[in-house]
Amino acid sequence: MIKTLAAVVLMAVLGACASMGGAPMAARFEGGTLVNSAGMTLYTFDKDAAGSGKSVCNGPCAALWPALKAANTDQASGDWSIVVRDDGSKQWAYKSKPLYLWTKDQKPGDKSGDGFLKIWHVIAQ
Repeated sequence: MIKTLAAVVLMAVLGACASMGGAPMAARFEGGTLVNSAGMTLYTFDKDAAGSGKSVCNGPCAALWPALKAANTDQASGDWSIVVRDDGSKQWAYKSKPLYLWTKDQKPGDKSGDGFLKIWHVIAQ
């Protein structure tokens, strides 16, 4: 019974990911905005060149704007890709733009980083 229930849950999760076009389990659209698994808003950075496969937000920037980390076993699919950061860690990207959180957002639904310095933006559906 438990194995059957686990299989049903796994299939539901995989189906949900497939409906997002191969989205990582770490992200989803909620209320028209891309968020992480905890419901925290995700952002893109204008200084990241789309398609470069690189994040330019490192050091002090990354302390304020943490990357949406990808595991070594994660695989790109559809609009979702993975970039390798300067420190060798992996980060999710959506439509070739690396994804970040904003440390000043305190609770799910906060979007205080949107438009910050006119170079940080939410991802709208």
